[in-house]
Amino acid sequence: MREDGAEVEEPGAEALEGVETDEYSAPQSGLYLSQSRGRTMAEFHTHHPPEDCLNCEHRHLRMFCNLTTEALRDFDAIGIMMNHARGAKLFSEGDVARNVFIVCFGQVKISSTSRDGKTMILKIAGPGDVMGLSAVLANVPHEVTAEALEPCQVKTIRKQEFVDFLGRHGIASMHAAQALSGEYLTVFHDAKRLALSGSAAGRLARLLLDWGRSASNGKPEIRFTMALTHEEIANMAGTSRETVTRLLNQFRRDQWITIKGASMTIVKPDQLERLTA
Repeated sequence: MREDGAEVEEPGAEALEGVETDEYSAPQSGLYLSQSRGRTMAEFHTHHPPEDCLNCEHRHLRMFCNLTTEALRDFDAIGIMMNHARGAKLFSEGDVARNVFIVCFGQVKISSTSRDGKTMILKIAGPGDVMGLSAVLANVPHEVTAEALEPCQVKTIRKQEFVDFLGRHGIASMHAAQALSGEYLTVFHDAKRLALSGSAAGRLARLLLDWGRSASNGKPEIRFTMALTHEEIANMAGTSRETVTRLLNQFRRDQWITIKGASMTIVKPDQLERLTA
């Protein structure tokens, strides 16, 4: 997806290829949370992607979007809600930062590419995450690329509109600062995981726990869609694709996780935590 809004459809990747599953279901690339046995998301959740911020039933769970009523009305009046197809690029590394993007629904892959063409996945952005914020506020080109992992709904706000909005609402400015702090902490913890974790199993366990807890929003069940391929997971965990497949199968045989299609549930988070120590 370019910043002019053009959509590009690409074939879906099978995120859990090579993993023994409890029940086979073709991986679905088009939904944000878990899906299995061919059921639609509506059968798991009663909500739909929000049409506006005031009516979003999940905004209180999302750091930036949890604003006062006055600020939310103002926030609704700026920007535009856009739907993006799987594989669409919202912006690319080196592009002029003209917009800020807030994920309302879906998952977005944030990555950076070296001069020799090697790509590193830095983060999987989800609902409530603000993308392009650091580049806009620093007035520099985007330092990363943002690509939709599945069909997404994203609020796109022009740079000056967003800056003016922050100036009108102190709570929004505070939340923007918290979002920037969150980006720093994400990079810090990723560097710590790669540099200090002694095993590939520990690094993979930490990734799964982080993704699961983010998707669960504090709920007891830790369940999420594994939207990345094993190659991409290996990239984030600092290991090989074969090792990722072997470890996921081992975690399943040990009954620490269950896998149904593209949906993963962490059954024994304490066991995975022990690997990260």
